Amino acid sequence: MSVIKILVIEDEQNLSNSIKEILDSVGEVHQAFDGDEGFYEAQQNIYDLIILDLMLPGMNGYEILSKLRAQKIKTPVLILSAKDSLEDKVQGFEEGADDYLTKPFHREELLARARALLKRSIGMFDDSILHVDHFEVNLATHSVKYDGRPVTLQGKEYDLFIYLLQNKNMIVTKEQIFDRIWGFDSETSITVVEVYMSNLRKQLKKADVPNLIRTLRNVGYILEVAED
Repeated sequence: MSVIKILVIEDEQNLSNSIKEILDSVGEVHQAFDGDEGFYEAQQNIYDLIILDLMLPGMNGYEILSKLRAQKIKTPVLILSAKDSLEDKVQGFEEGADDYLTKPFHREELLARARALLKRSIGMFDDSILHVDHFEVNLATHSVKYDGRPVTLQGKEYDLFIYLLQNKNMIVTKEQIFDRIWGFDSETSITVVEVYMSNLRKQLKKADVPNLIRTLRNVGYILEVAED
């Protein structure tokens, strides 16, 4: 399973498929083909980056962006649109966009901008190294270190830990964790989150990592670390 999750909201299917193909090397790409579906997916708050068209069936891109920011969802948004006037770009940024790229676009530029937003938002370094507090994670090799000491995490424990790191000092609910790691259509019960959270804590303790994960009763969890 890819660590990075990207949502592409684009109604033109061929273009959406092209964007997906470009970004497949960065992470796991999910596609939505109209505004209402796109907004539903985006407000789950389980994505690391959203690629957003403006002219969509149903809710348009500006509305999606405005509603997401009103809900305090801070997922980086890259607007990808044929609307290229200064007024369109200004409105996009005023609604909360993090970047704006006009169509037609170059493959290399989309890739570079997507990587730059991910690097800025979740602490990626050199495209594969994640630094948070005393942790260093190599996303390519799935190796984790704390103060230079190796921490053994595998499978879903690793995926869970990365999700907490990427959302450091933010509350994540059990539902968000379940949807992110096991998926909406998983036949597994949501109680599996508690099982893997317990396993993760044991592995961190075994590696002499301080207890940084706090449980918020009936709400979720938060990984509390020093801000950069």
